[in-house]
Amino acid sequence: MNTRINFVLNPGELSLAELRQIWSGEKISYGYQLNANAYAAIETSANTVREILARGNAAYGINTGFGLLAKTRIADDQLERLQRNLILSHSVGTGELLSDEIVRLILVMKIASLARGYSGVRAAVVDTLIALLNAGISPCIPAKGSVGASGDLAPLSHMTLALMGVGNVRVAGKILPAKDALKHANITPLVLAAKEGLALINGTQVSTALALHGLFLTERLCEAALVTGALAVDAAKGSDAPFDARVHAVRGQPGQIAAAKVIRELLKGSEIRASHLEHDDRVQDPYSLRCQPQVMGACMDLIANVSRTLLIEANAVTDNPLIFSDDGDIISGGNFHAEPVAFAADTLALAIAEIGALSERRIALLIDATLSGLPPFLVPEPGINSGFMIAHVTAAALASENKSMAHPASVDSLPTSANQEDHVSMATFAARRLHEMAHNTATIVGIELLAAAQGIDFHRPLSTSPSLALAHATLREQVDFYAEDRFFAPDIEAAKTLVLNGDLSQACTAVLSGVLHNLTGQP
Repeated sequence: MNTRINFVLNPGELSLAELRQIWSGEKISYGYQLNANAYAAIETSANTVREILARGNAAYGINTGFGLLAKTRIADDQLERLQRNLILSHSVGTGELLSDEIVRLILVMKIASLARGYSGVRAAVVDTLIALLNAGISPCIPAKGSVGASGDLAPLSHMTLALMGVGNVRVAGKILPAKDALKHANITPLVLAAKEGLALINGTQVSTALALHGLFLTERLCEAALVTGALAVDAAKGSDAPFDARVHAVRGQPGQIAAAKVIRELLKGSEIRASHLEHDDRVQDPYSLRCQPQVMGACMDLIANVSRTLLIEANAVTDNPLIFSDDGDIISGGNFHAEPVAFAADTLALAIAEIGALSERRIALLIDATLSGLPPFLVPEPGINSGFMIAHVTAAALASENKSMAHPASVDSLPTSANQEDHVSMATFAARRLHEMAHNTATIVGIELLAAAQGIDFHRPLSTSPSLALAHATLREQVDFYAEDRFFAPDIEAAKTLVLNGDLSQACTAVLSGVLHNLTGQP
């Protein structure tokens, strides 16, 4: 039975740990609630909108049209219709539906943004979003259709449809009409007041949620690749000298220093390493072994920078116009432009691609008997058995795909809304492609795990280090030694799952604990 605990949302103070917890889908039922202190700012902002309407002043998005139609004044008795029409006309998304974990992040970040009191919405809007979360209702949001400015208009419109009892939602994996799901959960459909529709759909919450999804997957990829990289060093009887702390201290790159320390600790106590400390005529290992701290460390620094950017964005107010009640000002700006998210996602794509590229090179090394000293293609009786030959081909194919997908999306822009919105970020696509890239790299790292574990087995009775032995045992609980050719795809899928679920890094948690989070300064 699931445990139900309270999760208090503090606007502007969400942590990465909280966002990771919301995303992870752990078997915990959360009773989401907003910090009670936030309601005063929400009501003050809503009252400012009412005062503007009472004075009869024209204000963009409150009593005017949108985009190029901003000069069109809307009569007071048509304002509710204006907001409803806005949502209906902007619900033009297409493609596969976003997953529940991404939708949860979207809802939480939208609540946190609106609750900061700069958006002019009533408390009822925020409370209805919270009610959806607590009822386990996920609006059906198509993944495609946003250019990342003015915000994620189309996907957030599909989110808003659910609040109105229009469109479809997903409950416990089943797609239902929104009106039926709301009725079953005793949630009254919203009738949007002035400004509320625009506040709900302006914003970067979809692109940010997709980027956070990519970030959290990349954290697992990075940790797993540090483990498999160390395991590959031992399998190939590589040297641990390149991971000496002094080498990395004189360069000073923080990620590199951290990566070297992790690999050094993972290899500590290996009987395999002790066996070739002397009389080894190899002077240097290939780059894919000895340059791991330089490459993985650089990736870790990128991940840390992305973490900081996305945490700021997760707590940001990104709709338009913004209402500054203390001054009585409504300012039309451009916080909906998701360029920071686009750059963060493009940066993350580089890290994902490089983690996979380096891992693929180590697989190639391990199957090559002239480099690794192991049996050709890591199988007894090569020839009659092909072993890891084509598993490596799969890794190479996926690494190549990632190279193409790593091309930056943020450098592209197509003007929209009759050239009123003449530069956009493409952040939503930039972030959306991270999921596929991460799955590609997880497969590559999974294949490396299989290959390196196979190499370790060939060195018996010598054993690897205690830390790496735990990782090896985690794999062997699910995948046997590859003694002869067999249906290989299930083995790869099992290893990939260990990477994606974080199980591999959990096996080495004493060494890996906090290594990425320490670089960001955030848990």
